Amino acid sequence: MGIQKLEHVGVQVRNIEASKGFYQGIIGLELLDEFDHPDGDKKLAFLGIKGEIIVELIEGYDANLPAEGKVHHIAFTVEDINQERIRLHDLGVTFIDEGINALPNGAKYLFFEGPDGEWLEFFEPAT
Repeated sequence: MGIQKLEHVGVQVRNIEASKGFYQGIIGLELLDEFDHPDGDKKLAFLGIKGEIIVELIEGYDANLPAEGKVHHIAFTVEDINQERIRLHDLGVTFIDEGINALPNGAKYLFFEGPDGEWLEFFEPAT
């Protein structure tokens, strides 16, 4: 048996509506499903690409955890990181690092904040 793929990343959020808007409008994910948890205290939203869930937003747990307690970061592959940095800047997104970082293998990445201070990464693989 063994691991077949990453199913999704669960992120605790304060306001699921604001976070859905961010992950749809800024990141570009599509809302795939949403519902109230059976315990009645939590709201869940599942977002992804091409029908595959990537992120689960969870409202109703302790959303006051520090950013590093939610998830360290979630990385999304992009085609042109320079173009994406300009787009994020124009949308008023808060960057964790102002510039684009390069790895020895030629891959590039940048970190920015989500609506609850969670770290998000855009990653351009080496060519």
